[in-house]
Amino acid sequence: MSVHALDFGTTRTGQPTHLYRLKNATGMEVDVSDLGASIVSVRVPDEDGELVDVALGFDDPARYEHNTHAMGGIVGRCANRIAGASFELDGRTFELTANEGENTLHGGCDMWYERLWDGAMVGRKGDRRRGANADTVIFGLFSPDGDQGFPGDLDVRVTYKLSDDNELVITYDAQPSLPTVVSLTNHAYWNLNGHDSGEVLGHLLHVAAECYAPTNAARIPNGRIVNVGGTPFDFRLPKAIGRDLVGRITNYDHTLLLGNDGRFRHVATLTGEKSGIVMDVLTDMPSMQVYTAQPLMAEGAKEGAVYRPYGGIALETQFVPDAVHNNAFKQPIFTPERPFHSRTTYRFSVL
Repeated sequence: MSVHALDFGTTRTGQPTHLYRLKNATGMEVDVSDLGASIVSVRVPDEDGELVDVALGFDDPARYEHNTHAMGGIVGRCANRIAGASFELDGRTFELTANEGENTLHGGCDMWYERLWDGAMVGRKGDRRRGANADTVIFGLFSPDGDQGFPGDLDVRVTYKLSDDNELVITYDAQPSLPTVVSLTNHAYWNLNGHDSGEVLGHLLHVAAECYAPTNAARIPNGRIVNVGGTPFDFRLPKAIGRDLVGRITNYDHTLLLGNDGRFRHVATLTGEKSGIVMDVLTDMPSMQVYTAQPLMAEGAKEGAVYRPYGGIALETQFVPDAVHNNAFKQPIFTPERPFHSRTTYRFSVL
């Protein structure tokens, strides 16, 4: 296992940025950046041992400073949507920024996935190390009281670790100074046939979810919990992602309820129908947003690629969107005595 820091250019204000390259014994490589604490590349061995980059991303750091699609980045303080761009907590109303109609999406302003985070490589004993002695990258961000409109200071750590079993483990920790809303996720887009290989609609997806959260026209959950049976949201058996994208449903941007009661377990499997590369998702979060990126349009991506609609799928482990307005869902409220902690693992293999 090794980690190396590489130059990744500079920000608009001249601050240096870096890629941290994690490499394991099988040859798998993961590049993460301190810009947005983002996943930039995930190169996985295929059945012939050739590395296939399965994560969409950019070679230019400027694209992460203005990251229209949240490509690969960490989303906070609250992933997904909050209705009315406000919420009440402990008798106070907190006003956020409306950036999707009347609602807040992914924090609303000054997105975390467009900020420069602190980065460090560490060894197994927690000390800072370099090269072959390092096995982990930790990114830190301090979010002050009032940041994006949310109450309380928040000291955030996101840890990336690559195992020799081809597991990319993301651990999220956030220590608040006051009760506040926290729902963190990574917004990577996956294409297991290769980041520049076109649509993912032929990928097979399995999700261990019996229910989903229906939404209104603004894609805000309406508070109902509905069984997936007989709906386009039934992935209990593997099926091609595009099979049910017909008629009213032309894009998945929906929340599947994982029913794991906070336990860390396997919740989904994605399979590239051409490459045979398999990605298992394990998490302790209560829901997962399945997003097939119909609006995706991005030129000048990695290696000159052009990303088009349905060019990747995001599987965002998180709290249910707008849970702060509906007690039917687990609440994303954390306190100094109960800090936020969560773990999601992406495990890669080949059929």
